[in-house]
Amino acid sequence: MEFLSYLISGISLGSVYAIIALGYTMVYGIAKMLNFAHGDVIMVGGYMSFCAMMYLGVNKWLSILIAMAVCTLLGILIEAFAYRPLRRATSLAVLITAIGVSYLLQNSALLIWSSNPKVFPSVVSGTLNAGGLSVSYVSLFTVAACIVIMVALSLFISKTKIGKAMRACSEDKDAARLMGINVNFTISVTFAIGSALAAIAGVLLCSSYPTLTPTTGAMPGIKAFTAAVFGGIGSIPGAFLGGILLGIIESFAKAYISTQLSNSIVFAVLIVVLLVRPAGLLGKKITEKV
Repeated sequence: MEFLSYLISGISLGSVYAIIALGYTMVYGIAKMLNFAHGDVIMVGGYMSFCAMMYLGVNKWLSILIAMAVCTLLGILIEAFAYRPLRRATSLAVLITAIGVSYLLQNSALLIWSSNPKVFPSVVSGTLNAGGLSVSYVSLFTVAACIVIMVALSLFISKTKIGKAMRACSEDKDAARLMGINVNFTISVTFAIGSALAAIAGVLLCSSYPTLTPTTGAMPGIKAFTAAVFGGIGSIPGAFLGGILLGIIESFAKAYISTQLSNSIVFAVLIVVLLVRPAGLLGKKITEKV
């Protein structure tokens, strides 16, 4: 039973990583940018939901929608003011800007809410007991939410007009522009969707681990990026698979090896996978013409 309990816990944690990784992989796949401020959008989503519940007294589910709305707007503003002017800049310039935006969000949160941890009220409470196995409802809800989000996002990308525009921009932005696609709008929508997913992930993460601080999203953001690379960055199924596997590895590492070494083990597994398969588990090799 212990093994099954650790497995479910790992899948639940991996589902949070997968939701965050979907934001990373969408932005990279379409805009070819690594938005390292994405982890801090998770933190903002957590604080928005917390403030809505504790200070405004709104329903828990409505607080999630409020967090999504605020993070969506935040994602659009970050793209417009921080990344759009660097669209044709070097990757190093984009990376430095992303780090700057990350520290801006963290320090802004520190000024507004201070460094004192907030106790986050779980959006789903209770525990399911079956055959000696005890599973929290928030874990089951997190896994279900991740599956629904991945399926909905895959259908959105493949079936809708804006989804097809995203795929066109991913292939060649200049050609997409010549075909009449508004590239700036398409990339803004990508950031908006990724940031909305980050808000959901922030609420689910804080519901499972109910401590909220200005640095809450830092390590989960790094691990989610690791999951995206693990599964094959740019691939939606890859982000899902990478997140789930990373969560399971971390859960088993904490249970059977060492809590202190669990993060090291997670990143060591990533290194081994990339040595064997540099494009990730579901990534595609890209051949560059000389």
